[in-house]
Amino acid sequence: MKHQFWFFFVVTLFLSSCNDDNKLRMEAQKREAQKNEIIFTNINKGWVFQSAPINAVAENSMSFWPQWRTFMDELSQKPKSSISAFQKKSKALTKKALELKDNIPGQYNNPAIKSRISILITNVSLLDMYLHLTQIPHKKVVKQVAEINLELIALQREMDKIDVKSKIPVEFGESEMLQMIRDTARAIPSSMPPSQNTPRVE
Repeated sequence: MKHQFWFFFVVTLFLSSCNDDNKLRMEAQKREAQKNEIIFTNINKGWVFQSAPINAVAENSMSFWPQWRTFMDELSQKPKSSISAFQKKSKALTKKALELKDNIPGQYNNPAIKSRISILITNVSLLDMYLHLTQIPHKKVVKQVAEINLELIALQREMDKIDVKSKIPVEFGESEMLQMIRDTARAIPSSMPPSQNTPRVE
């Protein structure tokens, strides 16, 4: 009889312990789900990109710079379903941003534009990194979206500046004058050797 009592006691204790473990596990899962819901809601709310061109030059560039067009198109498509959808989108954005630097059209292929593109790539890569951390810092993600928007505006303003400069008419005779200055600079030797005919003073 004693053995049966101890057996039932151990079984009851075991079942009670399992129930407690299940309750704790379910509570932890519930807390995790609530936390993920908050993260998703905040990222979803803050995921607002400046995907429309801010000036005519940036808009026209889409017709002859396919990488710029596909990057802006990628920005305009907002993920909807889950955190993993945002993670996939950030990876796609990083890939499209990297393609910008390898295919810059001739008129924009200068240090100012290259610098702007590099900064944009860095910011998009940071966004991707934040979204792939185990604990996603949703406030940093939202802040990074704002940083990317600032860099997009700066890049488009730089494109506009280049376009404005290219339309400034060259004044009559200006190109010839600049050529003469360059030719004269090449013709003058850097240092004059001492003349052989200079009389020596004794």
